[in-house]
Amino acid sequence: MDALTDTLTTLESMGFTLPSRAYLIGATLFSLLGYAGYRYGKKISVRSTKWIGIALMLYPYVVWETWLMYTVGVGLCIGLYISSLSGLANGKRQ
Repeated sequence: MDALTDTLTTLESMGFTLPSRAYLIGATLFSLLGYAGYRYGKKISVRSTKWIGIALMLYPYVVWETWLMYTVGVGLCIGLYISSLSGLANGKRQ
């Protein structure tokens, strides 16, 4: 246990920090929503829905601030919802 604490202290002194619990929950949640959006966009053949789903799956890897991840995630989820509605309005549901 002492070696683990020493390793974490060394990494923190070098500028590395572990992500917070809120960040990990958000990254998992938005990745799952992105996967569902991708699958749904593929099912109804709407390219924008598929690409927004891919963006939801991948953006947590490039956004490091928790508040920014939630802001972008909510924005992409709204875009995903609007995109899926427009796909349904155009009669693309199978």
